Amino acid sequence: MLAGIDDPDLPLADLFRTWPGTIAPFMARRMLCPGCPIAPFHTIVDACLEYGLDEARFRAEIRAAADESSPCRR
Repeated sequence: MLAGIDDPDLPLADLFRTWPGTIAPFMARRMLCPGCPIAPFHTIVDACLEYGLDEARFRAEIRAAADESSPCRR
């Protein structure tokens, strides 16, 4: 079962694959996470630490971006 968008252990690769709209907040900050070979192993927590972002604010942007796009169905 896929983890929810707020799961702190959700790998970025799964986030991007399931909610493609969530790539936009990363790209707006010129973050290299989308397409990074480490994305299957890093989480939003890791990305926020790496880029010095406020996690709560960034998660809110990610949730908003996910709401704007419907989840992909496998």
